[in-house]
Amino acid sequence: MGDAETATSEGMKESPAEKNESADEAPRRAPGEVPPSPYADDATGEGKKKKRKKDVETAVGLRQVTKRFGPKTAVDAVSLSIPMGSVYGLIGPNGAGKTTTFSMMAGYLHPTEGAVEILGFKPTAVDELRSRVGVLPQDALLPSSDTVGEFLVHMARLQDYPGDKAEELARQAIADVEGTEWWNQRCGSLSHGMAKRVALAQAFLGEPDVVLLDEPTAGLDPRVAWEMRQLIKVKKGRCTIVISSHNLQELEEICDAAAILDRGRIVAQGAMTELTAANEEVRVKVAPGTKRGTLPGQVPIAKLQELAMVRSVHFADEDREIIVSFERSKADAETVIGHVLWILLHAQVRISGVSKGRGLEQRVMDLT
Repeated sequence: MGDAETATSEGMKESPAEKNESADEAPRRAPGEVPPSPYADDATGEGKKKKRKKDVETAVGLRQVTKRFGPKTAVDAVSLSIPMGSVYGLIGPNGAGKTTTFSMMAGYLHPTEGAVEILGFKPTAVDELRSRVGVLPQDALLPSSDTVGEFLVHMARLQDYPGDKAEELARQAIADVEGTEWWNQRCGSLSHGMAKRVALAQAFLGEPDVVLLDEPTAGLDPRVAWEMRQLIKVKKGRCTIVISSHNLQELEEICDAAAILDRGRIVAQGAMTELTAANEEVRVKVAPGTKRGTLPGQVPIAKLQELAMVRSVHFADEDREIIVSFERSKADAETVIGHVLWILLHAQVRISGVSKGRGLEQRVMDLT
């Protein structure tokens, strides 16, 4: 994943924070000393997990975060506030700072300046965040000699789940990605698409509160990528999901909100409907040769402008597209579409397509 840690032969690699707990963030332990179990003993031997939680509304927060690599500034004074339960996208071209930002959220990198918080804690607060944060790095490698079951159980044990509970959660995680039949298959024999599903299963293992996904569908064929999106959609609303991706159509389909980065800075952020203008603009494609005017088959601009909720109407001749901007306080997009289509159909204008807003791809092209 570029500057982010990926995996070792033991499984997904620990972040630098997990390997180097600082004195002010975790108690020192003697070599070989086992940390206290987060489970209380009970009759079943499983116990109940004790998590130190903070009551927070913001799942992931960045305040004026800057990351420099020598003279190069990869991320420049980025501030974000991702609410609990949302699906949030990190968008931008290569070199925009997405992976570096993602890596600081995951605790793989430390900011040069500013502060990062996950669920109210620093990403380096390993004990507080253990089992509460799942991560899928872009180029994560699975341990080739382990079976899928061994790998997932191992990952559950790293989260301090005891043996029986670890296997239960591992089997549930692989079932969630429809890979139950791979349980005894070695990771090294999996296809790329199957390996991606297993990696996704480990990210959602144990129902974490926050899941960070870096390019979850990169390199997959269209069918498998579609299936991965459906798997992610099933988790929507059950946890906070942050997705870094180049696939803009994918992000527009899945995300509630997003931030667009360019050259290390945020150039736009907000709800997806705001970024795409889906709640204040309607676009209608018309047949080739259509012109503006008052004759049958021509676009009646004046009639459209008479609509009470409409701010402006623009007809782009080259694109054969009617762009209708409207006051969202007076009507929603569906209402506007109904009125606009009624006028166009009565004017005998041939329509080839209708959309809300300009689309995320066009928005990104305009800004980067």
